Amino acid sequence: QMQLVESGGGSVENGGSLRLSCTVSGSGISVNAIGWFRQRSGTQRDLVASITSAGRTNYADSAKGRFTISRDKDQNTVHLQMNNLKPEDTAVYLCNVAGVDYSDGDPHEFGAWGQGTQVNVSS
Repeated sequence: QMQLVESGGGSVENGGSLRLSCTVSGSGISVNAIGWFRQRSGTQRDLVASITSAGRTNYADSAKGRFTISRDKDQNTVHLQMNNLKPEDTAVYLCNVAGVDYSDGDPHEFGAWGQGTQVNVSS
């Protein structure tokens, strides 16, 4: 059974930094891509950054130049380094994983969300 664990949220002042981590575990799964999304109160979830198993990255315009997404060698832990944080970055940040589950011998595509971690940036 797949597990997805997020960590690293918290409160910082304007201009501060935080590092979020997302670890995916489970037998019989192959992870294709992991992404970080954020959701401000009363709004939809928006992509912040993502990385594929091939190392291809994608960033929202608001994240470019400030945030960096990276992946550990084991491929199943992703970090989002967030620098120069601004009050408008305040949101719940959620990890999303897309992959294939082979645990029953057949391939089943899946997508899963983490529980979310709160990031607060004060002015």
